[in-house]
Parts: sequence; structure tokens; C-alpha cells
Amino acid sequence: MATAGSVELSPSSIPAEWIIAGTPKAWNKEVANSGDRISQIVVWECTAGRFQWHYKKDESVVVISGEAFLIKPDGKEIRFGAGDVGFFPARTVCIWRVPGPFRKVAVLREPMWRPIGYAAKAWNRLLQRLGLAAKPSLDSIDHADLTVERREGLEPEYTPATPRR
Repeated sequence: MATAGSVELSPSSIPAEWIIAGTPKAWNKEVANSGDRISQIVVWECTAGRFQWHYKKDESVVVISGEAFLIKPDGKEIRFGAGDVGFFPARTVCIWRVPGPFRKVAVLREPMWRPIGYAAKAWNRLLQRLGLAAKPSLDSIDHADLTVERREGLEPEYTPATPRR
């Protein structure tokens, strides 16, 4: 359990050869890892700059704060702001323009050759049907600690989601 907006990050880097403009600095923290080490959840932040990013893994993102602009090959920009989500397949290369501090949560997953992925799914289903699949347990988690109210001593509050577009 981590609060993405306030988790303490460690210095990271953007490879110098990827930087197009400015002097962007980056920080990150891996907050979770799957048992098979195929997937990770990372909180990542950077400062202003323009850079090319080479995705080595499949990456699903949720923007926590700030904004960044994906620059398409035709020069048009797509804005990513707080609450926006995106998916970038492994081996994708994108150019980003970041005007100021930007923070996101990224779910990274090792790309898998499709036949191996289908085989793994079939194997897991077989194990489930035979009753041999390991059952995850959340018994060690105090679920009351997962609520914002418990962590911050706040009264429960309901705020409906507002459509962005």
C-alpha cells in the first residue's frame, strides 16, 4: 500500500542521449512486484524537459499530478494530466514535452510472446480446475489502514467522479 502522491522517491535518470531539450531530472520507487517478477508498480516523477522515451516493457500509466504532452510524428500534441491513463506497448518510442513537475503511477509488465502467454493462461486455468492453484491471501493486511479516512483521520466523504471530456 502506498499513497502515490506522497510516496518518497529515489533519484533515477533519463539517459542523456534521450534528452532533446532542458535538463530533466527523474525519481522513482517500485512500490509492488508480482510474485513471478513479471509485473511491477512504480511511482515515477520528473522535472521540466523534452525527451524521447524508449519503452522496454508494456507500460500502463495513471497521471497523479502535473501535465505532459506526447508529441506525435505529425507534431500534434496529446495532453496527459491528473487522472488520465495511457498504455504504451514495449518497444514504443515517444517524444515527451514536460513543462513542469510530473508524477505518474506506472504498471510495468514484461512483454510475452503471444503463444507463451496463451500457454500460461491455459496452464493456470488447468491448475485452478484441478484445485492446485495457489490462492492469494490478504489476511496479513489490515484493511482499515487502506482507507484515506483511517490514514488521515478524516471523516468519510463521497465525491463523484467528474467526466474529463
